[in-house]
Amino acid sequence: MKKVFYLSSCSSCKKILKFWQLKSSINMVDIKKDPISKKDLESIYKIANSYEALFNKRAQLFRKIKKESKKISEKDYKDLILAHYSFLKRPLLVIEEKLFMGNSKETVIDAKIELDKLC
Repeated sequence: MKKVFYLSSCSSCKKILKFWQLKSSINMVDIKKDPISKKDLESIYKIANSYEALFNKRAQLFRKIKKESKKISEKDYKDLILAHYSFLKRPLLVIEEKLFMGNSKETVIDAKIELDKLC
Protein backbone atom coordinates (compact mmCIF):
# COMPACT_ATOMS: atom_id res chain seq x y z
CA MET A 1 0.00 0.00 0.00
CA LYS A 2 1.22 3.46 -0.91
CA LYS A 3 -1.26 5.99 0.43
CA VAL A 4 -1.41 9.28 2.21
CA PHE A 5 -4.44 10.15 4.29
CA TYR A 6 -4.84 13.89 4.76
CA LEU A 7 -7.36 16.66 5.29
CA SER A 8 -7.57 19.12 2.40
CA SER A 9 -8.79 21.92 4.66
CA CYS A 10 -5.83 21.56 7.05
CA SER A 11 -3.06 24.10 6.45
CA SER A 12 -0.45 21.85 8.11
CA CYS A 13 -1.37 18.96 5.80
CA LYS A 14 -1.14 21.24 2.75
CA LYS A 15 2.30 22.46 3.77
CA ILE A 16 3.57 18.95 4.45
CA LEU A 17 2.19 17.54 1.19
CA LYS A 18 3.88 20.34 -0.72
CA PHE A 19 7.18 19.58 1.06
CA TRP A 20 6.88 15.86 0.31
CA GLN A 21 6.34 16.47 -3.43
CA LEU A 22 4.34 13.26 -3.79
CA LYS A 23 4.68 11.18 -6.94
CA SER A 24 1.69 9.85 -8.83
CA SER A 25 2.38 6.37 -7.45
CA ILE A 26 1.09 7.52 -4.05
CA ASN A 27 -2.69 7.34 -3.70
CA MET A 28 -3.97 10.49 -1.96
CA VAL A 29 -7.08 10.20 0.22
CA ASP A 30 -8.82 13.31 1.54
CA ILE A 31 -10.44 11.83 4.64
CA LYS A 32 -13.13 14.48 4.80
CA LYS A 33 -14.41 13.61 1.32
CA ASP A 34 -13.53 9.92 1.45
CA PRO A 35 -13.35 8.65 5.07
CA ILE A 36 -10.90 5.88 5.82
CA SER A 37 -12.35 2.45 5.15
CA LYS A 38 -12.44 -0.33 7.70
CA LYS A 39 -10.17 -2.37 5.41
CA ASP A 40 -7.55 0.41 5.15
CA LEU A 41 -7.68 1.06 8.89
CA GLU A 42 -7.16 -2.62 9.66
CA SER A 43 -4.22 -2.78 7.21
CA ILE A 44 -2.63 0.22 8.90
CA TYR A 45 -3.31 -1.29 12.32
CA LYS A 46 -1.21 -4.31 11.33
CA ILE A 47 1.75 -1.93 10.98
CA ALA A 48 1.05 0.30 14.00
CA ASN A 49 -0.26 -2.46 16.32
CA SER A 50 -2.38 0.16 18.05
CA TYR A 51 -5.50 2.12 17.19
CA GLU A 52 -4.60 4.56 19.94
CA ALA A 53 -1.35 5.39 18.10
CA LEU A 54 -3.43 6.28 15.01
CA PHE A 55 -5.81 8.42 17.03
CA ASN A 56 -5.71 12.22 17.02
CA LYS A 57 -6.11 13.09 20.70
CA ARG A 58 -6.07 16.79 19.86
CA ALA A 59 -9.37 16.56 17.97
CA GLN A 60 -11.97 18.92 19.40
CA LEU A 61 -14.61 16.20 19.45
CA PHE A 62 -12.34 14.07 21.63
CA ARG A 63 -12.40 16.55 24.52
CA LYS A 64 -16.07 15.86 25.16
CA ILE A 65 -15.61 12.09 24.88
CA LYS A 66 -12.65 12.19 27.23
CA LYS A 67 -14.70 13.98 29.90
CA GLU A 68 -17.50 11.41 29.63
CA SER A 69 -15.30 8.31 29.63
CA LYS A 70 -12.45 7.49 31.99
CA LYS A 71 -11.12 4.49 30.07
CA ILE A 72 -11.04 4.25 26.29
CA SER A 73 -10.32 0.82 24.81
CA GLU A 74 -8.59 -0.07 21.55
CA LYS A 75 -12.00 -0.96 20.12
CA ASP A 76 -13.29 2.48 21.14
CA TYR A 77 -10.37 4.15 19.33
CA LYS A 78 -11.06 2.07 16.22
CA ASP A 79 -14.77 2.84 16.27
CA LEU A 80 -14.16 6.56 16.76
CA ILE A 81 -11.68 6.73 13.86
CA LEU A 82 -14.22 5.01 11.60
CA ALA A 83 -17.03 7.25 12.86
CA HIS A 84 -15.42 10.64 12.19
CA TYR A 85 -12.49 11.75 10.04
CA SER A 86 -11.11 14.18 12.65
CA PHE A 87 -10.05 11.29 14.89
CA LEU A 88 -7.40 9.99 12.47
CA LYS A 89 -3.93 11.39 13.08
CA ARG A 90 -2.81 13.20 9.95
CA PRO A 91 -1.21 13.33 7.62
CA LEU A 92 -0.75 9.60 7.63
CA LEU A 93 1.60 8.17 5.02
CA VAL A 94 1.77 4.43 4.38
CA ILE A 95 4.54 3.03 2.20
CA GLU A 96 4.29 -0.76 2.20
CA GLU A 97 5.16 -1.73 5.81
CA LYS A 98 6.29 1.74 6.90
CA LEU A 99 4.04 4.25 8.58
CA PHE A 100 4.58 7.98 9.08
CA MET A 101 1.90 9.84 11.01
CA GLY A 102 1.48 13.29 12.37
CA ASN A 103 3.16 16.58 11.71
CA SER A 104 6.24 16.52 13.92
CA LYS A 105 9.31 17.83 12.14
CA GLU A 106 11.16 14.53 12.59
CA THR A 107 8.29 12.46 11.15
CA VAL A 108 7.87 14.78 8.16
CA ILE A 109 11.58 14.62 7.34
CA ASP A 110 11.76 10.83 7.81
CA ALA A 111 8.80 10.45 5.46
CA LYS A 112 10.44 12.72 2.87
CA ILE A 113 13.60 10.59 2.97
CA GLU A 114 11.50 7.45 2.42
CA LEU A 115 9.55 9.09 -0.41
CA ASP A 116 12.77 10.16 -2.13
CA LYS A 117 13.87 6.49 -2.16
CA LEU A 118 10.86 5.67 -4.36
CA CYS A 119 12.25 7.69 -7.28
